[in-house]
Amino acid sequence: MSQSFAHFSRRAATVVLVSGLAACASMPPPTGELAAAQQAVVRADGADADQYAAQEIALARSELAQAQAAMSDGREAEARSLALAAAADADLAYARSREALATAELQQRRAEVEQLRGRLQTGDRP
Repeated sequence: MSQSFAHFSRRAATVVLVSGLAACASMPPPTGELAAAQQAVVRADGADADQYAAQEIALARSELAQAQAAMSDGREAEARSLALAAAADADLAYARSREALATAELQQRRAEVEQLRGRLQTGDRP
């Protein structure tokens, strides 16, 4: 019985050691995540996010700056997390901006249709 316990103990120790080494293995630096976040912010800027999604784009810019600072300080896990959050918030700002622009365009088209209907009913020529 002591042999099987010893065998079990060695096996358990091996599993713990391998798990510990795997946890210590570092992931590559989050340069891809930082680049994606930067691109998402630029895309949102191009969609007038400052006008239509000011809070979201401001948060994305702040998270991106924090991610860059964390990366510079060697806090790669924190940098990765912040970069992913920045990209998500920038994507949200982009989507809200596009939605606002589409809604404004739709309202303009509806107003034009109503104006044309009014002209048709009164017999006015354009």
